[in-house]
Amino acid sequence: MKIRFLYILIIIITSSIFLFNCSGSSSITKDKEDQKVSPIAEKQRKKLALEYFINGGIFEAEGNYESAVKQYEMALQYDTTAGMYFSIAKNYIYLNQLSSALTNAQKAVLLDSSKIEYYDLLSDIYTYGNQKESAITTLEKAIQLDSLNIELNYKLARLYEDDKPLQAIKIYNRILSQLGPDWSVLSRVVELNEKLGNNNEAIISIEKLLALDPSNVELKKMLIEFNLRAGHFDKGIQLADEILEIMPYALEVRETKAKLLLGKNDWIGAAKEFEYLLNQPDIRLEDKINISANYFNKAVTDSTILPIAKSFFIKLDKDTTDWQVKMYLGAIALSEGDDSVAIENFKYVTENANWNVQAWIRLGGLYFDNKKYDEAEVVMSEAILSFPEDFYVNLILGLALAQQSKHSEAEQYLRKATILNPKDITALSAYGFTLSQLKENEKAIYYLEQALEIQPEDVQLIGTLAMIYEGMKQYIKSDSLYERALELKPDDPLINNNYSYSFATRGIKLEQALQMVKKSIAADSLNSSFLDTIGWVYYKLGNYNAAKKYVEKAIEVGGKSSVMLDHLADIESKLGNNQKAVELWKNALELEPTKTEIQTKIDKGEI
Repeated sequence: MKIRFLYILIIIITSSIFLFNCSGSSSITKDKEDQKVSPIAEKQRKKLALEYFINGGIFEAEGNYESAVKQYEMALQYDTTAGMYFSIAKNYIYLNQLSSALTNAQKAVLLDSSKIEYYDLLSDIYTYGNQKESAITTLEKAIQLDSLNIELNYKLARLYEDDKPLQAIKIYNRILSQLGPDWSVLSRVVELNEKLGNNNEAIISIEKLLALDPSNVELKKMLIEFNLRAGHFDKGIQLADEILEIMPYALEVRETKAKLLLGKNDWIGAAKEFEYLLNQPDIRLEDKINISANYFNKAVTDSTILPIAKSFFIKLDKDTTDWQVKMYLGAIALSEGDDSVAIENFKYVTENANWNVQAWIRLGGLYFDNKKYDEAEVVMSEAILSFPEDFYVNLILGLALAQQSKHSEAEQYLRKATILNPKDITALSAYGFTLSQLKENEKAIYYLEQALEIQPEDVQLIGTLAMIYEGMKQYIKSDSLYERALELKPDDPLINNNYSYSFATRGIKLEQALQMVKKSIAADSLNSSFLDTIGWVYYKLGNYNAAKKYVEKAIEVGGKSSVMLDHLADIESKLGNNQKAVELWKNALELEPTKTEIQTKIDKGEI
């Protein structure tokens, strides 16, 4: 014990000599100090200061910081040095009295701005007190004194991380250039690059970490994940295979490998990895269903994937009675045209999960978004039995029917959707359009205007309303609406097409009509409606050869319709091909027998 005490005493005396001889000894309030203490010889003052300082050092070494502060403050009455304030500040930190610590640390720096350790202590106090900007400023000043000080640079980089991550990375890289590969620094660089989305930079740092610890499997897993994020699929697969060769049961790695294969659009290759996962009892059922569902979603747009999705769900169906599996099996049967199996599975879902409407909505919405309207209709027709009051079920079913021109059937569901959610733009506009197709124009106008009140600058809503007024031959209103739409969106292809067709039908402003429909064609040169419109404009302008070329192209692209066949017949008649014209008129009348004006042309044999 005596030896330890002597050792501490030697250190303190040595430190005191340094403090009293090397630290700045200028007084902050020298006149006041002289007034407090009676005149004593300078040598005696130094001696007293040293005695108190040594006593303070002993108390500090014993962990008695409160007594240490008292001794240091007594010493301060006889000699005010930067080192004395530094010692007092340090002990106030130990006592968790940050305000007093801060005051003394600031005085230490003020008296001697050349000591790195003073800045270091002051920055720590600012950091402990959550004064990050002050801590940063202090460290920046310290680094000006010693730019290669690794500890100070590391502290500054940590403070930069939240608000200046790029600057933090720059400092960390500077440290690495001094130290070489260092685990703690490299791990910070990886984390920051991940935060910034700099996957390639993160990969470089992880590879350096691996060089330090080549057998670290967790690091390799991390490297695989970052290669996935960076789109380095082949490299990630290679790394995954290296792990799986020695750890075939590493399910996390196998799953990541499957994702890497999907990144290469290799769904068949990924299926082998996913099939392995589906056979593992440790994988949650929900995760297995999600894997299989991803394949089903892909199969909606790529029918070659459907057999894989089917095999996955059949496998799951053997191990569980979960309603979700039955729902997807029903959807797969529907895609295969096996309606009886589809209905059987959907019936199971209806009976066993009549509380879960979201699954039906997801499935119906998936079909609808991919333009599989007939399948969306079947699915939502099942859903409506269990959820007749659900807004989305009514809306998707109504939209699916409307897209198949089953407007009479769609009307009840779209009407219900507007009742359930009278502020929904999609429901209001779809119902308004359906009513217009049913020739209930006044009601259609009412609902479309309701929608426009909510979204007054919706160009397609304005255009739909314009078409209805045009059909009612209220051209002043329809033209006004078309003009308003073009003010909002001058190059909109649908508005330009419809307004152009309106002019052509009336035989007015044909040159303007031609310029408008050319914008539509430029936007979509294979749109049959646009092709028919420009052909009809040319017809009205008397350019029958151009008219014939475009209308024939419209029929080739979009298939035969009564309107297009009628247009082509009129063109052939003008070109003197009356026999061909009559044949086309007859075809048009077969498609739409109520068109009496077509029958009149047939009877005349010409226009």
